Amino acid sequence: MRLPSCLLTGDHLVTYNAVVTDDLLFKALADPSRRTLLDALFQRDGRTLKELESTLELTRFGVMKHLRVLEAARLVVTRKSGREKLHFLNPIPIRLMHDRWIDKYIVPVATALIDLKTNLEKTMQKVYEIYIKTTPKKLWEAITDPELRKKYQFGVLVTSTWKAGAPYQGTAGAGMTIFEGEILESDPPRRLVQSFRAQWSDEVKQAGTSRLTWEIEQVRDSCRLTVVHDQLPDQANPQLYGGWPMILSGLKTLLETGELLTTPGSLRYASP
Repeated sequence: MRLPSCLLTGDHLVTYNAVVTDDLLFKALADPSRRTLLDALFQRDGRTLKELESTLELTRFGVMKHLRVLEAARLVVTRKSGREKLHFLNPIPIRLMHDRWIDKYIVPVATALIDLKTNLEKTMQKVYEIYIKTTPKKLWEAITDPELRKKYQFGVLVTSTWKAGAPYQGTAGAGMTIFEGEILESDPPRRLVQSFRAQWSDEVKQAGTSRLTWEIEQVRDSCRLTVVHDQLPDQANPQLYGGWPMILSGLKTLLETGELLTTPGSLRYASP
């Protein structure tokens, strides 16, 4: 059974570079422990290895062994989230097996199921990664210091205590609120998670609350900064996420050269 080269499961793009045979799928589904793991992911997707261990009376090594078989059959896909590895159920191989062996008179609907899942969840995520020659401490300071952040985020003044549970607000001009939210996680200088509500126009307000995650990892004399903007509505207004390349470019320029970007967009709220 050859699967499509790319499939979207939830928010995750999965690429297949190999043929998944029926034998491999039948083998993966034959074991009751592996079926229990699939049932657990069906009930709640995105579980860690520790969470999946609690569903079976097996050692950690035994659970990992079963997960490797499920991953080889493409029934389970994984995604890194911070320092954790999350496991997600991929129903497409089972759907294709059903169409091939159970009811050959039904037109294959794998693509329709993918669209249905996406439409029901109605969320998307954007991921941005950049390398900056600086230290984690200086990078964290540039993200949380109001005056520094104002220099690269369109002139918006972002204020907060930056502690978990605290509110934050981005303002410009005579106190006009540009965005706001709460600090969901704060682990300086490694990880910052915020809820995000855009306020600069009635159009973007309709998007409601999304989420921002900043992850800092030191790589030799530089830092890899990953910004994930997720829980966005499907077909979200590009204004909600389109400014991140310019913001992160401005941050890199500031920390590496001490200079400011002077493109028109980068100065949007810099003047009263």
